[in-house]
Amino acid sequence: MLSRLDIYNVRNLEAVRLHGLGRACVLFGENGSGKTSVLEAIHMLSLARSFRASSARSVIRHGEPHCTVYGEVAQAGGAVRALGVQRETSGMAMLKVAGRPVRNVSSLVAELPVLVINADSFQLLVGPPAGRRRFLDWGVFHVEHEFFPAWQRFQRCIKQRNTLLRRDKLAPEELAAWTRDLASAGERLTACRRRYFDQLVPVFGEVAAELLPECEAVGLRFRQGWDASQPYEAALAATAGSDREQGYTHVGPQRAEIAVTVGGHSAADTLSRGQQKLVVCALKLAQGHVLRRQERPMTCSYLIDDLPSELDAIHTRRVCDQLQALGAQVFITCIAENAMAGMWPAAAVPPQLFHVEQGRVTPVGPANPGAGDAVEDGQ
Repeated sequence: MLSRLDIYNVRNLEAVRLHGLGRACVLFGENGSGKTSVLEAIHMLSLARSFRASSARSVIRHGEPHCTVYGEVAQAGGAVRALGVQRETSGMAMLKVAGRPVRNVSSLVAELPVLVINADSFQLLVGPPAGRRRFLDWGVFHVEHEFFPAWQRFQRCIKQRNTLLRRDKLAPEELAAWTRDLASAGERLTACRRRYFDQLVPVFGEVAAELLPECEAVGLRFRQGWDASQPYEAALAATAGSDREQGYTHVGPQRAEIAVTVGGHSAADTLSRGQQKLVVCALKLAQGHVLRRQERPMTCSYLIDDLPSELDAIHTRRVCDQLQALGAQVFITCIAENAMAGMWPAAAVPPQLFHVEQGRVTPVGPANPGAGDAVEDGQ
């Protein structure tokens, strides 16, 4: 759980320090006040990038050379793990875990898993397959330890194979060698995805039934990216001619897809906007439940931008009940101070409230005395 968060020069947040963070934090304020920027900063601490922008330059406060986010993660047994990320306008990134520089973002992700639910999350249902693959692979990364090496190997193999396919003079022996390696890595990667997917499906069904009891059964289907009746190497051999003609690999895990259905029909085509949001919530909540059910249980932090939007009070409470049951840390934004009033389970510790205004973050009625202390420097 993130217990401390220091933010410097992230959009309009010049210098914000939040200490004593609890399980549930609600940030409220007008549009453009900086609420979502706080969520972005937490996301940067996990993935070294914003969920709203592909370029670091657009996240850095105007006129500043870099932005910095520092956090402390409270672990089981009372230990604290320090994380730090600095992004420069040039795009360069400096990452630290426990005070030591690390080279890979995966080191941050392993320390602070975060899941985002915002307006863009609808793309899980209506967007292209790449977003659903990223959703799936986030969970596989945390649960299947063989996945990341297999994914790295697959990416290297398919890049090299596609390069060879685009050459005017093709070296058959070299192409055959990379194709064998690609087939092997692809099979390992897909096996990891399938094992995780098999865990996800029943949990998703349970959560979806809680959030959408009025709907027909909501289900998931996994398509691995090639004909499941044959090995990947055989599928590559069958498409070898078209691969050479068009200069890229047609089949494989890079074409994997998850289909979300309601009563056997596409959820994107069947559900209302509010129902779609609930299905997205169910997908993300199911991932949290799967993490909690591992032999070595893990928890993740949820970054939820404008939760009450497009949901009535009953469905908002159902989402909050699920979040509380998970024991996950939750950061929720909304416009009005009372927007979340009565939404959090009555038996739980009330959320900490933070008022965000013109880049300043001020605690309002912390859940516990001394908790949720905030200091803004240089405002």
